[in-house]
Amino acid sequence: MADIYHRVSIRKYQDKPVEKEKIEAILRAAMQAPSACNQQPWEFYVITDPETLLALSQVHKYTWMVKDAPAAIVSAYRTNSYAPSFAQVDMAIAMENLWLETDSQGLGGVWLGIAPIEENMHKVEQIIDMPDTLRAFAIFCFGYPAEERQQQDRFDPARIHWLTKK
Repeated sequence: MADIYHRVSIRKYQDKPVEKEKIEAILRAAMQAPSACNQQPWEFYVITDPETLLALSQVHKYTWMVKDAPAAIVSAYRTNSYAPSFAQVDMAIAMENLWLETDSQGLGGVWLGIAPIEENMHKVEQIIDMPDTLRAFAIFCFGYPAEERQQQDRFDPARIHWLTKK
């Protein structure tokens, strides 16, 4: 796991802001994720303010890279869903969709999980001033050229195990 974060840390964010249309496309993809009981218990906060990005970058040891990003998305799930485990699984699937769409939009993204560590979740909720009905789940910072993601290609055919009957 440490070498994944090392490879992430050498990337350089672009200086220009991310276009609103690209952010909307990214969020649309996230919201297309399947949801347990069709609840879609997630909401997203888009942050471009440098002061807020700096505050988010100090939540835990892996979030330091948020401060240099042109934008970040804080994802949250509703606490009134049927079961917290459903909401967290749903949110993880939504974040994967968000990550893939960010890549297809030509922007790299780094998904920094803060759930289920209560202290980190609470810090983010305070920074964003979230209502009590929402729980912070992850911070997703983005805005660097996607071609740099090639460094992070983790495909290894040796990890695929074909099980067939003889």
